[in-house]
Amino acid sequence: MTENELSNRVLGLAIDVHTILGPGLLESAYKESLFYKIRKSGLVVEKESPMPLVFEEVKLECGYRIDLLVENKLVIEIKSLEALNDIHLAQTLTYLKLGNFKLGLLINFNVLKLKYGIKRVINGTL
Repeated sequence: MTENELSNRVLGLAIDVHTILGPGLLESAYKESLFYKIRKSGLVVEKESPMPLVFEEVKLECGYRIDLLVENKLVIEIKSLEALNDIHLAQTLTYLKLGNFKLGLLINFNVLKLKYGIKRVINGTL
């Protein structure tokens, strides 16, 4: 399954989660719920996947963690904020670059309609 196909499938599941839970909960509630829905759908998903930083041939365990990693291809960064800003986009792009992933989804669940809280983040050409 391609990154685009995965993202379409995950976005459908995220919309299901948002429809049921609505806005206003903690990030952890959305992360756990989406993790459950993705796993239940039959996709392989990791939660809090460690992301080391390699600096001058040294692997540094700096505590970076990807919220959800689907099929070892799609990075999902979950937020529950009043608004997304550039630093959240930069965080997601950093995870893509460090892990050599092509596509990420930055999802803010604290919106009235989830379509307003979704950003596709691309590393290179997809």
